[in-house]
Amino acid sequence: MAPDQIVSADMQMESSRTALSMVRYWGPVGLYAGIIFWGSSISNPPETISSILKEVSDKVLHMCEYSILGALSYRACRHGASGLVSRHAVLAAVIGSALYGVSDETHQLFVPFREADVLDLVADALGSTLGAWGWRLIERHKEAPFLSQSGA
Repeated sequence: MAPDQIVSADMQMESSRTALSMVRYWGPVGLYAGIIFWGSSISNPPETISSILKEVSDKVLHMCEYSILGALSYRACRHGASGLVSRHAVLAAVIGSALYGVSDETHQLFVPFREADVLDLVADALGSTLGAWGWRLIERHKEAPFLSQSGA
């Protein structure tokens, strides 16, 4: 095999790994963002959601919803990206998720019987932060036993 064929094969392997990691890490982010968008498109929520909203503040639901997006975004930024994004994965995840919250609230301006709310944005940003930091702490906790064993 010629040297240029080896380089070409290595480049193809690298690009397929990159494409696979894009789907593995960014696919869940895109899927979940789509679910959020779909939920925001519903003019009249089903009765089960309406009854939950009577019991729990919608701000708490926004925090929970965006904590999942923040965690998925952190995972994707940390492992499915490189360079600056990977090194600052929590910040990138929080900013990206919060900006998605802005787009979601803007989207709701065009949905009948829905409205945008600045406090929803605050809950989205807080939830994103909790989700990203939470996933980071879980990862660090999982790595801790390996770090202590390698240092012994």
